[in-house]
Amino acid sequence: MQRLALFDLDNTLVNRDEAFQVWAAEFAADHDLGSGAVDWLIGLDRAGFPHRAKFFTLAREHFGLKASVEELWAGYRRRMPHLVRCRPEVMDGLARLREAGWKVAIVTNGMADSQLGKLQATGLADAVDAYALSGVEGIRKPDVRLFEIAAGRCGAACADGGWMVGDHLIADIAGGRAAGLSTIRIDRGTWPDPHNDADHVVTDVVLAMEIVRESAASCGQAV
Repeated sequence: MQRLALFDLDNTLVNRDEAFQVWAAEFAADHDLGSGAVDWLIGLDRAGFPHRAKFFTLAREHFGLKASVEELWAGYRRRMPHLVRCRPEVMDGLARLREAGWKVAIVTNGMADSQLGKLQATGLADAVDAYALSGVEGIRKPDVRLFEIAAGRCGAACADGGWMVGDHLIADIAGGRAAGLSTIRIDRGTWPDPHNDADHVVTDVVLAMEIVRESAASCGQAV
């Protein structure tokens, strides 16, 4: 297996759910939505409405907001990059992988401005060798082409093996496997996984990085 490690962004390298809770509290306060609004927004997010056009359409109707869906969504994309955090130990883990000869890239779905803003605000843009954003490429995980774009920017090819690390069973795990990569799922306990096909399941991306590094040793390579 070549030394290629691809990582999802939201809820893998950064805690998007935590940032979303902060955004929801700010949004409720800014629009004077009253008690229960934060829980409602978080519930809608967890109910499977991650596409923000649909999310803000429902929120606008529920709360009777005057701003358009486009305005609400644009405000969200401007704010979220400033709320996400990347823990120091995650940055250290990425640095250790690269020092050990691994090519590291981020593969993420999402609007270009929001996702690129997160990469820049957290320092992740400079902590990896490459990244592929669905909002830029016009391709969304689990489409294998997005993984291949990221690998190509690392001078590698998914067909030669490597790892995909992420939290989503379809976008990250099924997509990564279809691309020919071994997979590690970050299980945050937010939804059941009766058909989990990941090679490993861990609760923290730092643990996933350790597995990736140790995989080189298991192949008789120095780490």
